Amino acid sequence: MALRLHDSLTRRLQDLRRPNPDDAKDVFTFYCCGPTVYAPAHIGNFRTFVVNDVLRRLLELEYGAAKVRHVRNLTDVDDRTIGQAKKEGRPLGDITRHWTKLFHEDCAALNCLVPHAEPTATGYIKEQVNMIEVLLQKGNAYRAADGSVYFKLSTFPEYGGLSRIRERELQVTNTVADADHKDSVSDFALWKAYKPEEDGDVRWPGPDGAAPGRPGWHIECSAMSKALLGDTIDLHSGGVDLLFPHHENEIAQSQCCNGTTFARHWYHSEHLLVDGTTMSKSKGNYYTLRDLLDQGYSAPAVRYALLAGHPRKQLNFTLDSLHAAESAIRTLHAYRATLPTTEDVNDVFRPVQEALHDDLNTPAAFGALFTIINRRETDATRASFDRALFALGLDLDAASPAQTTAPSAVTALAEQRWAAKQAKDFAAADALRKEITAAGWSMLDRKDGYTLEPVKK
Repeated sequence: MALRLHDSLTRRLQDLRRPNPDDAKDVFTFYCCGPTVYAPAHIGNFRTFVVNDVLRRLLELEYGAAKVRHVRNLTDVDDRTIGQAKKEGRPLGDITRHWTKLFHEDCAALNCLVPHAEPTATGYIKEQVNMIEVLLQKGNAYRAADGSVYFKLSTFPEYGGLSRIRERELQVTNTVADADHKDSVSDFALWKAYKPEEDGDVRWPGPDGAAPGRPGWHIECSAMSKALLGDTIDLHSGGVDLLFPHHENEIAQSQCCNGTTFARHWYHSEHLLVDGTTMSKSKGNYYTLRDLLDQGYSAPAVRYALLAGHPRKQLNFTLDSLHAAESAIRTLHAYRATLPTTEDVNDVFRPVQEALHDDLNTPAAFGALFTIINRRETDATRASFDRALFALGLDLDAASPAQTTAPSAVTALAEQRWAAKQAKDFAAADALRKEITAAGWSMLDRKDGYTLEPVKK
């Protein structure tokens, strides 16, 4: 069952394959851009990380866990991390370690597999300096008057192939305040000369002939992926917000330095919307995982909601969708308890994996999952069901064992309210709904009836 995935570079569906499957040492290499650890990751960030976790799980099911190597970096030095350290008056390392710890806790709650390596930018300064020196020697980079080093974009004619950005757009989007130090406004920083008023005490010795300072953001990923996965990686993934300029710049500097293809396959997941609009604190629709957990939602339900839409389409996240996800998790939990643990003869839930293998179609996978459940297949086993859950990364044991059957008194109120609604006695129906809510239950109307679910605290 080949895993077919959209390639952002070619704009086509392509099989994900190990390049040398007959080689016993051959593994599938997978790099995912990780978080910048200066603040909590929000649910938009975690949509990308959860989608990448499903990819990792499918690759392991395809090739075996030992034949997959997954690297996800941590950006622990850039303008934002340094800015946060200055704002709090604390060392950079204290800031980044704190937010890294919380990020790991959130990943564990969302049941994301731990990467095989998780390099930090500050841990790979030497490797970044080495790459910059190679680019300088090859003429793809130059030292500016202030001691910074820039990539010379004109030396890489293929630039823009991933994002399809036009030259006019390139000129506009790369305009920066210190353009006077550069040969062209489109050139990007590989090494930033130290500025005491901006960088505090954050600096390292620079490449040969350059000033002390710190690396540019883009070179970090190129150096870490090269050091841990080699010059060419099988899959590079991330959110669509990184496609330009970050991933475009990675391609330019990596291929000029290494003289070979940087990534065989590119995959990008789309933006997350909340209540139909972009997420921001000023709009009151900005959520971290901890915000949602504090409201009483379970981490498996959050993961389910983040996977409910196709990863390559924008997902509109709402609390209603999260409420529906909680209901789905309870259904899955109850169904699993009915399954026998006998030998698995037929992989009844194989259609779930087949949907995921078709361009990571998570909505189709959930559809297949519940279609099979509703058919009540007699030869379904827990082993087959658990394989499907593994692929989706749903840990039902982590879901809160909330009461799923309403007390008889609440059921009686619900029956009275339903009858009042059918009789168009809306005043009585509203009054009864308030009683049901006060008892800790939510009555959700359908065309053919209603459901009762516990109210989130």
